Amino acid sequence: MSEDLVFYTNPMSRGRIARWMLEEVGRPYRTEILDFGTTMKAPGYRALNPMGKVPTISHRGTIVTEGGAICAYLADAFPEAGLAPAPNDPARGSYYRWMFFAAGPVEAAVTNKALGFEIPAGRERMAGYGCFADVMDTLEFAVSQNEFIAGDKFSAADVYFGAQIGWGLMFKSIDQRPAFESYWRRISDRPAAIRARSIDDALVAAMKQAQPAVR
Repeated sequence: MSEDLVFYTNPMSRGRIARWMLEEVGRPYRTEILDFGTTMKAPGYRALNPMGKVPTISHRGTIVTEGGAICAYLADAFPEAGLAPAPNDPARGSYYRWMFFAAGPVEAAVTNKALGFEIPAGRERMAGYGCFADVMDTLEFAVSQNEFIAGDKFSAADVYFGAQIGWGLMFKSIDQRPAFESYWRRISDRPAAIRARSIDDALVAAMKQAQPAVR
């Protein structure tokens, strides 16, 4: 039942990544749309996610926040979807490696660049990602080794890792390298990815239409 799996999001947020993962899983879920600064910061929602941010999922009473954690959790909760290497599969190492790389160094480096913050010269060792150039080079290495991040099979790591590349290419917050563009093309036309974008884009359009006209 859809009440077993509830998705809290806003279509103009990182919740789009979790939506893609939910569509890959293919199980019924109910969506709760939250507004920035109001329902997202309300006590009822903060009881689920004290950060007052999205995405969050509730699966039979288990609360999971953070995009990477949601992707990994759903892959394990619904193994029939085949979105995670088996525990004894050597690909499991790459799966974890690049999932956490995207959640840590990539997220931090891209956000800092967007905010105009640069690590002072000589202080790179104090930052978990070192410097932006090293992150970009490592991203290119990751997408150039195999067809997908964890090997020859698409996984939840591609959802989370790949979504950040797609977002970065769209908003030019990562380098426009051919390796990134090629990888994004390989994963972005998956039926689940297309469905997820369609759902969220329709929600964005409806939200804009509902806004009062500015006079």
